[in-house]
Amino acid sequence: MRVLLVEDEERLAELLRNGLAEEGFAVDVALNGRDGLWLAGENRYDAIVLDVLLPLMNGYEVCRRLRDGGDWTPILMLTAKDGEYDEVEALDNGADDYLCKPFSYAVLLARLRALVRRGGRERPVAITVDDLVVDPAGLRCRRGDTEIALTPKEFAVLHALARRAGEVVSKAELLEQAWDFAYNGDPSIVEVYISALRRKIDTPFGRNSLVTVRGAGYRLDVRGTPGNARENPKRETTPERTRGR
Repeated sequence: MRVLLVEDEERLAELLRNGLAEEGFAVDVALNGRDGLWLAGENRYDAIVLDVLLPLMNGYEVCRRLRDGGDWTPILMLTAKDGEYDEVEALDNGADDYLCKPFSYAVLLARLRALVRRGGRERPVAITVDDLVVDPAGLRCRRGDTEIALTPKEFAVLHALARRAGEVVSKAELLEQAWDFAYNGDPSIVEVYISALRRKIDTPFGRNSLVTVRGAGYRLDVRGTPGNARENPKRETTPERTRGR
């Protein structure tokens, strides 16, 4: 799940980004309201964590502009201000929830998950691709009646593919969706997770739903029928090979 964090306190932003990443979220960070509004307009997010007291444009204004523009991504507002009038202003400008600083990280995480479960006005509860069910709210995956245990990052990659089932999703797009737009590590990490996903969602069930389209990216087939799992196959990096290097 992809989250936009708009917070001008750099140390707090880094702590929240790292914590949410460990929980399986892909987090983009903006340090002022203007950049936050731009990122929200350029990308699709599952939720936005938005501070109120921001440089260039405050959180109330960012929230109001998003809502005026028809963007109903769930918004959790953060502020050092306390009092019922601040909460009223946040909610009146379109926020879905409100949390005062200092706050418990566990409470923030619980509220963020609750917002994602409720979702925006057009967000489905779960994505079904043939007999594969991807549940973003519960971070759960199953094929038929069989639960499949995935790591948070494996789930993030699968969710990005499931959202566009039947379409080719490039490696760059997967990096942006499952990591973040500023990721500058080794892009071959995507191949590692694709291989791991195949071993979990396809191989035990005799399926080949996760297809490599050489030179273009990957596709999660709507029908995971038996057959060759790759078009113009090439050797992929696996976690075992990576650890052996």
